[in-house]
Amino acid sequence: MQSRKVISKPQKESLVSPVIAAILSAIIPGLGQILARVVNRGLIILASFVTSLGLLIWRIATEGSRYTGWRTVVSKAYKLNPFLYAITALMVITYIYGIVDAYLTARPGAKKSKAIGMIFLIILVFFMQGWEIGQIDMGALFRDADEAVPALSKVVWPWEKAISYPEEYRTTIIDVQTPCTDVPFPAGEIKTDEPYLIADPTCGVPSVVEVSQGTEFHVVGGNFVPGKPVEFWWKDSANREFHHRVDGDYLIVTPDKDGSFEVSVIMPYRTLTAAAEEGVKVWQIQARQLISVGKAEFSEELKLAVEKMIETIFIGMMATFFGIILAIPVSFIAARNLMSHSPVTMAIYYLVRTILNIIRSIEPLIWAIIAVIVVGLGPFAGILALTLHSLAALAKLYSEAIESIDSGQIEAIQATGANWFQVVSHAVIPQIIPPFVSFTIYRWDINIRMSTVIGFVGGGGIGYLLAQWIRILDYRSAGIAVWFIAITVAILDFVSADIRERFV
Repeated sequence: MQSRKVISKPQKESLVSPVIAAILSAIIPGLGQILARVVNRGLIILASFVTSLGLLIWRIATEGSRYTGWRTVVSKAYKLNPFLYAITALMVITYIYGIVDAYLTARPGAKKSKAIGMIFLIILVFFMQGWEIGQIDMGALFRDADEAVPALSKVVWPWEKAISYPEEYRTTIIDVQTPCTDVPFPAGEIKTDEPYLIADPTCGVPSVVEVSQGTEFHVVGGNFVPGKPVEFWWKDSANREFHHRVDGDYLIVTPDKDGSFEVSVIMPYRTLTAAAEEGVKVWQIQARQLISVGKAEFSEELKLAVEKMIETIFIGMMATFFGIILAIPVSFIAARNLMSHSPVTMAIYYLVRTILNIIRSIEPLIWAIIAVIVVGLGPFAGILALTLHSLAALAKLYSEAIESIDSGQIEAIQATGANWFQVVSHAVIPQIIPPFVSFTIYRWDINIRMSTVIGFVGGGGIGYLLAQWIRILDYRSAGIAVWFIAITVAILDFVSADIRERFV
């Protein structure tokens, strides 16, 4: 058996000499290749160089935007971002390589090469520009990774927060007056059968930010449960409560064996404006002590996660249902083989296809933002967003399934004199049921996944809850939500695979 030798055919004769081609490529990258009749390569080189040069100019302008004068802008940009030197050097190498390539390409009798080196350099230039634009810092990824470990560990194993123990606190209060008046404000009294607080003095003024420290109160407590911590809180004249802090830490004291303690607390900053605090006001010093812990029960976070996960599943389910109902009739008028019999039907076909492409090109997150503006926050907005996208996606998939059916059956039915509706019902529908089921299950799976994401923009479901927990840095609660999402998606993957196996 003889092996065949592949012989490269020489390309068409160049319109210019190799030297002229090289000079022209030095003036306009790719022009020499174009005149050497390697048009595609020349256009790729020209488009790539113009694009990369535009990106480089943009990055230089961005880095040096605080300066004036183009010389100053360029020098400052390279000084602030030395990575631009590497990009510029690589572009120069690519530019020179393009000139050499133009010379070699324009030589008489030159064989057509694949220009792998030029393609590699172009890809490398864009990769480096993407690295710089994306501000990729692998050093920061590994250097700061240890700082993320505590948060990630809470997300990976959040189940401590899935169980809660009802806590019962006993709150003991004493009122203090601000400001002091000529009439003495009553102090607390010593009690024999219940906890009490006594403050000295009984009046004072709040702290003023960066100006003065508030009144220091000497607080004596008695009849508390010995050995159990007592937390101190304040309630201002507007009934707003806040934990008392000392040097950034919460103030907590532990009563002695007699249930007594002494502590000094400074009146905190006012939470209202000075005008609102005018006149005599009464504040409270609160001492809260945990006295009992109840039995284990599911936490509110876990209950919320279950509730919102169910909501998420139904958002995806309802969006898929509505998407199917709307997409099926649209898919028949978006199938070329069914609409190519007259200019009118072809015009309808192109119109429907254009609308579907526009709807599908807009991501569900954007549709969710638009839906939230129209109907407000909640699951209905998420259903509307996913329904629109499902309509466009399923109609496209359904129509392509219709276009790929066996045309022989259609011609046979048409030969009997059947009308359009009879052709569809007898020749089209029996062939499209399996792919329709497959595409529907696939879309249902996508909608369930997307319904967890659109909640981030107010589309309801567990995504909305997850976004709130992340914003307040409650990583254990966020971890519970992530686990429910992962478990639900895994179950749905199994169910959808089983359904596809049965019906497709």
